[in-house]
Amino acid sequence: MMEDTRSPVEQDGVATEAPEVAEATATPELPTNTNWYVIHTYSGYENKVKTNLEHRIASMDMKDKIFQVLIPVEDEVEVKDGQRRTVQRKVYPGYVLVQMLLNEDSWYVVRNTPGVTGFVGSGNQPIPLPDHEVKAILKQMKTEAPRVKIAFMKGQSVRIIDGPFAEFIGVVDDINHERGKVRVLVSFFGRETPVELDFLQVEKL
Repeated sequence: MMEDTRSPVEQDGVATEAPEVAEATATPELPTNTNWYVIHTYSGYENKVKTNLEHRIASMDMKDKIFQVLIPVEDEVEVKDGQRRTVQRKVYPGYVLVQMLLNEDSWYVVRNTPGVTGFVGSGNQPIPLPDHEVKAILKQMKTEAPRVKIAFMKGQSVRIIDGPFAEFIGVVDDINHERGKVRVLVSFFGRETPVELDFLQVEKL
C-alpha cells in the first residue's frame, strides 16, 4: 500500500520552538511547517500506540513538536441478540494520524513508540497528508450519521425482527446502501412477496 519509512529525516532547517506564553493567554498558533503524518502500527495496537505516544510526548517534553494523536473512527450501529447498539469502528485499521513538526527529535519519539512499525511515506521520507484529506477525515468523524453494520448479503436467508412482518423468514433480494434499505422476499399466502425494510429490521439466520 504505502512504503514504511524506517530512517530519520530532517526538513530544511530545524524549526524553532513555539514561544512560551502565560496560562491566561490564548493557545499560540502552530508553526507553519506543522503537518499531519500517518504512522503504521501492529494490527489491533492503534489505541495502545495512541496512549503510549501521548505518554512519551508528556514525559519527553515534546508538546511543542507533537501536537495531536488521532485514530480516525466512525460510529456504526449493529444489531446483536435483538438489541441495537452503537459502536466505534476504525476507518483505517492499522494506521494512526499524528500532527507534528517533523525533525530528528520528533521523528525519534514517534518512531520508537511501542507498537509503531514506521511512518507512511515514499523512499526514506515521511510524506505529510494533504490538507484536503485531513479536513475530509475530520469532517467525516464529526458530521456523518452512524453507519449500519450489515451482517447479510443478497441471496441470504434472514429473519424479520421488527414491523408487521416480524418473525417472518425471507431471502434478501436487494440491498440499497444509500437509503439503508433491504428488499426481502417473504412467502405470504403461498406467494413470494417483496417487502422493503430498514437494515435494522432484519437479522441473518
